[in-house]
Amino acid sequence: MKNIACKLVVVTLAITATWIGFPRVGKPDEPKPTAAIVNPLDAQRAYGYLEQICALGPRFSGSPGMQKQQAFLEEHFKKLGGKVSYQQFLANNPRGGEKVPMANMIVEWHPERKERVLLAAHYDTRPLPDRDPDPNKRKTGTFIGANDGASGVAVLMELAHLMPKFSGPLGIDFVLFDGEELVYDKDDPYFLGSSWFAKKYAEKPPAYKYRWGVVMDMVGDVDLQIYQEQFGIAWRDTRPMVKEIWETAAKLGVKEFIPRIGYEVRDDHLPLRNTGKIPSCDIIDFDYPPWHTTNDAPKHCAGSSLTKVGWVVYEWAKGQK
Repeated sequence: MKNIACKLVVVTLAITATWIGFPRVGKPDEPKPTAAIVNPLDAQRAYGYLEQICALGPRFSGSPGMQKQQAFLEEHFKKLGGKVSYQQFLANNPRGGEKVPMANMIVEWHPERKERVLLAAHYDTRPLPDRDPDPNKRKTGTFIGANDGASGVAVLMELAHLMPKFSGPLGIDFVLFDGEELVYDKDDPYFLGSSWFAKKYAEKPPAYKYRWGVVMDMVGDVDLQIYQEQFGIAWRDTRPMVKEIWETAAKLGVKEFIPRIGYEVRDDHLPLRNTGKIPSCDIIDFDYPPWHTTNDAPKHCAGSSLTKVGWVVYEWAKGQK
């Protein structure tokens, strides 16, 4: 899917992208890599997490696979010292019938710290591979969402190993959103979990405050290229965060973070920022050929991609004062 113009016909996709051409060469004044810093994340272990998630099968909202995933993740995060809770609600089933049980998973690290950073990913998968080349598979095929779903979750699973000793004044919350794309038709609503989370945060502000929010989605591609998302760089309140994250990547020598505006993406960062008033950005590589097909499998992902993204976010968060 190097030619992504085909994606632009439908603007109501969970992730709607517009490609803008730009050079890949860097600016002379870009930060120089810091050679002494070594990535503390384990690429092989992170890739193993992605494989384990995918082995659970489809994980769309309300499915047995989602329930298995919740148990798997809860055990993992608790074992490493995270405080796990759920934000439960019901959502309409796009196909009618009974409402679908939803649950955002929240993992708190250093909950005593009253100013916090939200690191998020969606952990549901699309019910069907609706962009598969085979028309029959679009209606009956199995979608396991290695990149579109499992990759962001695997990054958070790997980052959890560093969280108990996370220094600085800020606390960290992982939020795994349900219902990002419980979608069968282009008119079905997206971002159910993040919209619910943002609404509750705005309606009844907690004792703590989120300074920033970072969404990680589709971050496992073997051919990783992450450009700055247009909303994040256009909003005045999020622009400084976006620039800091990409500057952090440059200092670390992570060239996959390209300091150019790329896509306009409709994703979970929109309700976080627009409803919850949490300045939020999206880290995403939308140039992914198996997107929403049966071929979105671990073989198209790389542990090195997962850990490069996690490393950049970790070092950026650690540098907040």
